[in-house]
Amino acid sequence: MGLQRTKEELLEMEAASLEPYAKKSRDTKGREHPEPEPTSPRLCYETDRNRLVHSKAYRRLDGKTQVLPSFHNDHLRTRSSHTHEVASISRGIARRLGLNEDLVEAIAIAHDLGHTPFGHAGEKALNEVMERFGKRFEHNEQSYRVVTELENRDENYPGLNLSIEVLDGLKKHQSAWDQSGKDVGEMHLEGQVVNLADEIAYTAHDLDDGLRSSILKLSDVSGTRLWERAMKAVVDKDGDISDEELLVDKVRSRIIAILVDDVCDKFDGESITFTSEIREELAEMREVLRSSFYQSEFVKGTNEAGMEMVTTVFDYYLEHPDKLPEKYRGYSEIEDGLRDYIAGMTDEFLISQFQNINK
Repeated sequence: MGLQRTKEELLEMEAASLEPYAKKSRDTKGREHPEPEPTSPRLCYETDRNRLVHSKAYRRLDGKTQVLPSFHNDHLRTRSSHTHEVASISRGIARRLGLNEDLVEAIAIAHDLGHTPFGHAGEKALNEVMERFGKRFEHNEQSYRVVTELENRDENYPGLNLSIEVLDGLKKHQSAWDQSGKDVGEMHLEGQVVNLADEIAYTAHDLDDGLRSSILKLSDVSGTRLWERAMKAVVDKDGDISDEELLVDKVRSRIIAILVDDVCDKFDGESITFTSEIREELAEMREVLRSSFYQSEFVKGTNEAGMEMVTTVFDYYLEHPDKLPEKYRGYSEIEDGLRDYIAGMTDEFLISQFQNINK
């Protein structure tokens, strides 16, 4: 056996390193479907993370839009890079607060698996076509469906059979972007971390992508309180920076640090949130991003094109269900099969489907 640590030793080490309010692997509620005791000494949330990383839905995130289409510029975020940033920020917060890093990472990796091609525009289009059938589409709900129904690792049950704690964090996930007014109930602390890390990540990287793409201008964000707070910290540390790209990168990094510090400094052992001051500054920055980036003519144009493609592809297969892949033809309701098929597409695959239909 050499110097390898046993699972019992790993469980003891984890418990000793975490605070009393953290979720510990030894206290997990387990999985919906019983499994044989693994031969590996991996702990349960580490196993969940590995199952998610090796899923097909996770690999497809690399070809899905964050704000701008994944093929627009190699330096801009995709849904995959967004997920990595959320996972990284989540782990950093969890480490500082004595929470379970494996658990937050697993939730972060899973949180956007149900996102459509062309981002929230694709989500809006898919929701509109589902409303014809008295149903709806929401990407957080789809992420839960992906890991509990659509992915598969055992012929005896659907889904990845993730730990109850990971599923709970995923089921109740929502950031300020997708607040729907639904009551998600009480969330464990690790799940709360991922909710805030999601908001931190997209605020910082959408700002960066907006400026890098030249759609957003420095004049748009200059004067906002969060930008000026970060700028002051950068100048105090590094002095005036003439290289605009380097400046933006340093300000983006400082914004993340400011937001993470705020979350950690405010933590009271019971709930994880921003201070009211930072919440106001975030709202101000989101409004600038909305008006000057998300609602820009270029982004609106790509969004409208994406929505048209989603609707066209949906309607085509609705009329020609025999042309659907076999696994999606077996649904009792055709619209449910179309929902899952289209939601799983990458941007380029959706475009190819649209082009084939219109030949």
